Amino acid sequence: MKLLNIGFGNVVVAERVVALVTPSSAPMKRLREEARVIGKLIDATQGRKTRAIVITDSDHVILSAIQAETVASRLSALGEDAASPRPKTDARTSS
Repeated sequence: MKLLNIGFGNVVVAERVVALVTPSSAPMKRLREEARVIGKLIDATQGRKTRAIVITDSDHVILSAIQAETVASRLSALGEDAASPRPKTDARTSS
């Protein structure tokens, strides 16, 4: 299980992320308000300005104070780690 850092010590399970969006558009503002009404909004901004919205496969909407591009690059880096094979170590040959 890979964890995605969304800022200030808050993490999200990377495999559950469906979308990363910027909060400035009207549809994203409506999405945020609808999630608040149904109890699926998670505010991980620590009181700072919302700079990214993370949408999960469970329909949770998570607010982050980190730029969407930064979160996306962190998510991409996690994907690259999963794609690259780890070197196998042999207990008999390691010193």
